[in-house]
Parts: sequence; C-alpha cells; structure tokens
Amino acid sequence: HLQFILQLVLSQKGWSVTYTTQSICTLKGSTVEMSCSIRYPSGTVTTTFWFTKMYDVEKYVNLRNDSNYKGRVTYRSDKMNGHTLKITDLRESDSAEYKFRFITDQTGGKYSGYPGVTLSVTGLQVKMTPATVTDGQKVILTCSTTCILSDNPTYIWYKNGYVTNQSTSLFLNPVSSEDAGRYSCSVEGHEDLPSAEETLTLYSFSNIFSHLLYPLFQSLSKFHDCTHLITVVTTSTSQTLYCYINV
Repeated sequence: HLQFILQLVLSQKGWSVTYTTQSICTLKGSTVEMSCSIRYPSGTVTTTFWFTKMYDVEKYVNLRNDSNYKGRVTYRSDKMNGHTLKITDLRESDSAEYKFRFITDQTGGKYSGYPGVTLSVTGLQVKMTPATVTDGQKVILTCSTTCILSDNPTYIWYKNGYVTNQSTSLFLNPVSSEDAGRYSCSVEGHEDLPSAEETLTLYSFSNIFSHLLYPLFQSLSKFHDCTHLITVVTTSTSQTLYCYINV
C-alpha cells in the first residue's frame, strides 16, 4: 500500500510509466515483447530496467541479473522515451507481473510503473470428450490452454502427424474406426510448438471389457477365494469369462 501511495503522489508530480497492454497470454517456447513509455518532470534518465521481484525496500532484481532469465532477455529503448522488454524461449515459470523502473540524475528521481504487465505462459493440451469412446458416439477434441491466447489465434489440428483441420475444436460425429489415431494441435505461426499427442481409440463393448473390466476381475481374484461361478458374456460371439468369487 505504501508503494502504491508513493507512486500516486509521484504521478501527480509528472512521473508515469504507461504500458501498451496490461496482460498477455502466449505460448510456452515462444517469444514475447512488452513495451512502455515513461514521463518525468526534469533531469536525465541514468538507469532503466525491468523486474518482477524485489527482496527488500528499494532492492529490485533486474531481469538481466536474474539467473532464471539468463541469455533470454533483451532491453530496447528509443529517443521518444519508449522501452521494450523481449523474452525468448518462454517457460511457464515466466508467468508473472513485469514492471519497469527508471532512475534519473535528480534527487529522489526514481519511479516504478505499478501495476505492470501480467504475462501468462501456457502450453497446448488436447482434451477429448468423452474420455472413453465407442463407435457412433459424438467426440469433441479441444485444443486447451490455461489462459486465453492473445490475437485470436487460428488452431491447426494434426492426425498421425498430418494436418487435418483448422478450428479451436474438432468435432467427430458420429465417430468411426477411420477416426482412430494420434491427434495433436498447434497455433498458426507457431507450428513448431505443438501439443503432445492424444490417442483416440474406439472401444467396442468387448474390448471395453478386455481393457477396463477384465483387469478389475484379475485384481479382485487376488483378494478373494472363488466359491461361486459368475458368467459374463461380452458379446454374442466373444469369449465367456468364468470367475469364482467368495461371497
């Protein structure tokens, strides 16, 4: 609160940092730039830097000196008091609020721009609904992020490594055996940063049994003595399972 009051007092005296945007959502592995312009009443600017952390009063961690950003940060400025921060190879841990600070040669001539720019870094993930799919169902594949990506991106879908569609979600209705395969997605312009693949497997009743229920019967048989006969018929043509369970 003290910092906010100090900034308010200084801004009334002609000090300010104005950011071009207040929030950014972008992809893990990509590059981001954020900019601001500064205003001050007199003097010459001697020091400028961007920061996310401070460990004591007036003790700010210059991003250039932060080991977490080593080799990934670039500062740029122009003659019109504009300042730009560039971060490459973004990580999800880079998600933070970025502020700009400058110091002049005047006594007490220090100012930090609060609030700063909130950066959210997200990966892409394919989400499949429903999780278990049978032939003839409606299936929705969504290219999911943890924040809403800036610039209204176009999503690209891949099946078994080949481009198949362009949309935020992929609708398969009704789904068939031809739709089975490995699906992934990316954002146009960042095709080198795709999601992990999600495998779409179609289950008939018989292989639902063999993949999901049979292991359960096997597990139960380890803890129960068999005294009663239970017959389970998966389909009219498939195998019949006989299991004795102690009741």
